[in-house]
Amino acid sequence: MESHSISKKIGIKKCLRKLDKNKNNNGERMNLNSLSEIANAMVEKGRGILAADESTPTCKKRFDSINVESNEANRNAYRDMLFTTPGMEKFISGVILFDETLRQSTLANNEKFPDYLTKLGVIPGIKVDKGAHPLPGCEGEKVTEGLDGLNSRLEEYYDLGARFAKWRAVITIGDSAPSGSCLAANAHGLARYAAMCQENGIVPIVEPEILMDGEHTIEESFIVTEEVLHTTFYELYSQNVLLEGMVLKPNMVLSGYACSEQASVDEVAEMTVTVLKRCVPSAVPGIAFLSGGQSDEDATAHLNKMNQILGDNSPWNLTYSYGRALQAPSLKAWEGKQENVKDAQDAFYKRAKLNSLATKGEYSPEME
Repeated sequence: MESHSISKKIGIKKCLRKLDKNKNNNGERMNLNSLSEIANAMVEKGRGILAADESTPTCKKRFDSINVESNEANRNAYRDMLFTTPGMEKFISGVILFDETLRQSTLANNEKFPDYLTKLGVIPGIKVDKGAHPLPGCEGEKVTEGLDGLNSRLEEYYDLGARFAKWRAVITIGDSAPSGSCLAANAHGLARYAAMCQENGIVPIVEPEILMDGEHTIEESFIVTEEVLHTTFYELYSQNVLLEGMVLKPNMVLSGYACSEQASVDEVAEMTVTVLKRCVPSAVPGIAFLSGGQSDEDATAHLNKMNQILGDNSPWNLTYSYGRALQAPSLKAWEGKQENVKDAQDAFYKRAKLNSLATKGEYSPEME
């Protein structure tokens, strides 16, 4: 026990000064020289994270909805429209990029997206998992893959400017799900990924997502969320992950989307705050929620109510890491047409601003 405690302390000291080695111009410009500084900057009050890491198949689904071909040029143009929105850096602290996007550039100046974002004071991040695949021995359940070769990919992504990463584990609620095997496998994968990120000077976003598809009640969602978070943090501790140098990206505690009784905003906020207090150590700088298929308005209202409940006594900053819930109005306004770019940027700016207000508990539905 004594030797284990000593190794933990040594590991923490190494992680706290991780970025002193291999620091490049991007890190110097933003004056973020440790994992904890980056993690705190990602979740600072009033700003949140834009999840723009849609895989090529997911991006195709989004583009199909507006009858736009999903090719590399159009995906570049769409991301450029979002990232170059005037003033978006007031509300966006970081952007999760896809591998393709990390290597693309702005249309106006041909400046690599990571360099452009860094100059704005927005931290570039990267999705590194390889998706959820069937888990042997657990029918209908999945485990996220991508650990093989991850270390070398993280080294490359650091050199390309990424300072944080994201790994998503997917948990379903059903008659016999989630199984203990599924929870253990996904938590272990999240922890191994997080440890490798920190070893490479990259802040891990840890995302154990419980899908809200199904007829389960909010009470059932609460029970599973509690179990998932307990299991995840047990594995993070076991893998010597520095809690001060990570960000948690969980689901909110919601009724299943097919449940006959949908919980109110107050119920969602109360139960989500309760489960977080039970499971998430105060050493974690912040919690950036996923929207998980909620409407734009609901995702904002739930975040707002949670911040009102916690007020100034919150042990962590509660913010957003939304994809569709930030992008949907903008995507609809854009329609793939250059003449619509300003309207699309205005829609994105408004959604980001409303969520920024929600991180302070200052949002109201009348602002929509």
